[in-house]
Amino acid sequence: MRFPAPLVTLIRELGRLPGIGPKSAQRLAFYLFNQSDADVLTLARAIEEAKTGLERCPRCHNVMGVGDAACGVCLDASRDAAILCVVEGPADVLAIERSGEYAGVYHVLHGALSPMHGVGPDQLTIESLLARLDDIREVVLATSTTVEGEATAMYLAQHLRERAVSLTRIAYGLPVGGDLEYADEVTLGRAMTHRRPM
Repeated sequence: MRFPAPLVTLIRELGRLPGIGPKSAQRLAFYLFNQSDADVLTLARAIEEAKTGLERCPRCHNVMGVGDAACGVCLDASRDAAILCVVEGPADVLAIERSGEYAGVYHVLHGALSPMHGVGPDQLTIESLLARLDDIREVVLATSTTVEGEATAMYLAQHLRERAVSLTRIAYGLPVGGDLEYADEVTLGRAMTHRRPM
């Protein structure tokens, strides 16, 4: 069966979103088709406003509103501006903020080193990171535990060791409420390696 061209286009465009496969894209397209015009237009306006109303913070490269001087974290005078947490993306900032355990500032790389995908140091915000180090006493590397995230952390560590800053890496371990028998070997091994005194 052939679908109408507008539906095929919608499915194709939804399928380009991260984490959305062909079946999910098709499900979303039919869901949107069955929604009221007002609901679909509200969603379309929200997408358009997010694209035109947001930009990168000039200090840390986190997301901020167009016309703002800086993002909410950079403008917060109660934060410890001498501790800098380096993350891959703005979503990582949100995740760390939800924990409530960090009160420093951030630097968003907007990706991780991945030569296979053409992402080198020049495609990330590494140069501006290195330019921010004058008043920083500690840099926390909070990149992901993927191969790319680990390679990025090692690359940054090489360059940061030359500076007069303390360098730390986020710890790895088991999720709260998780059973040891279900943990994979790498996670369990890292939890043992990075154990701390009580």
